[in-house]
Amino acid sequence: RTHQGFCEAMTGLIEDLRTFGSHPVFITGAGISVASGIPTFRGSDPDAVWSKDVLEMGTYRFFRQDPVAQWSWYLSRFQSCLDARPNPAHVAVTNLETHCLSKGSLFTVVTQNVDGLHHTAGTKNLIEIHGAARKVRCSSNTCKWGAPGGWLARQDIMFAAFLSKPCIATLPVCPECNSLLRPHVLWFDEAYTDHVNYKVGAAQDAFVNGSVFIFVGTSFSVGITELVLDFIHMRGTPAWLIDPMGRSPSSSVKLLKAPSEIVLPEIARALV
Repeated sequence: RTHQGFCEAMTGLIEDLRTFGSHPVFITGAGISVASGIPTFRGSDPDAVWSKDVLEMGTYRFFRQDPVAQWSWYLSRFQSCLDARPNPAHVAVTNLETHCLSKGSLFTVVTQNVDGLHHTAGTKNLIEIHGAARKVRCSSNTCKWGAPGGWLARQDIMFAAFLSKPCIATLPVCPECNSLLRPHVLWFDEAYTDHVNYKVGAAQDAFVNGSVFIFVGTSFSVGITELVLDFIHMRGTPAWLIDPMGRSPSSSVKLLKAPSEIVLPEIARALV
């Protein structure tokens, strides 16, 4: 019965992508990157990125209070992102996008992840709604490298001295104004509108105009997923969740309970 249910869900998802394929919108969370060796952001996993002191450590307030501790925590949690490689799920999403664009259809990926794996996999219409670990920015909003539009490539910034001896004197600073650099990520006490790179306006446009929504590996615990669900409920747009452990947040979102790195390549092969 379980296998039959899986096959029926797989067939239903593929048919929805075929039927409502004018503008698929993928919303991806940490679950899509587990096969790349990156821990989930929440949950009972002891290595979960946000499992300890999340509301305390992942804030701009904490950065102002103790930037040494904040950078130490951030680097310990997100260093793995820089070395990780896209897994078959990321590649499949890119293949689906290439196929859709070749037909003249629209395609949008909104990721909650900062790991940059969709970017590395070659996805073009990508919204990194929570920022990117491969970027940093100046903590001063009056600086050209600070919010609302400035940022610097992480690989150009030397963290060796700080990693060797974490202290105020070795904290990375802005090459323009000498203010402290900060991670280019959306912290819990910040807003989606704080930086243009978060592309919240483009995300809202995709939510308004999307023809089918595919959630992948998300726990529906952030504001952006609540916003998408509101649009789905209002418009009755077809929606699916791909997650081996997940539960659908509502009757409007159908569930395909399977690892994304297994089923997304199969879905791509069926459609491309």
